[in-house]
Amino acid sequence: MAEKQIALLQQQLARLDEKKFDLDAWKKHTLIFLERIFGKDNTKLKLIQDLHYDYSSWSLRDTAAAGKTKDKDPVKIQAREILEATILELETLGLPQVEAEQLKVWSLLQDELTGKQVKEIEALVKSDDTEKSEKISAILENLEKENLSLLIAKLLLS
Repeated sequence: MAEKQIALLQQQLARLDEKKFDLDAWKKHTLIFLERIFGKDNTKLKLIQDLHYDYSSWSLRDTAAAGKTKDKDPVKIQAREILEATILELETLGLPQVEAEQLKVWSLLQDELTGKQVKEIEALVKSDDTEKSEKISAILENLEKENLSLLIAKLLLS
């Protein structure tokens, strides 16, 4: 199932209770994890990106009047709700199918290519290079014919 992904998100939940909580650092870590699990265009990423403290004078006045405690921190409450819903989704539905397929492909690539080749392909996939298909193709063309055939066979059978 998605035990590793759930464990990462549970660690992020625990970080919400740290004394020296840094929202920006927490958001960056969480976004990295969520992007890897759900992809770049998932609404969960937008929800986390939109978390922020409101330092307007009205907000500060209301917070001071209410006696702010860590239990009533609205940003942490929202963050907790987003992560708990995400964990529940992963526990109930598992990994998104597209992500599971991508993980299989990357796993097969890591088995058949050198670490350097995998890193080069990974960097190209994440880049905005307009010629990334051609560059990835060039890396794969350098493979021996048997290795390329084995890689394609494993992709078809997975």
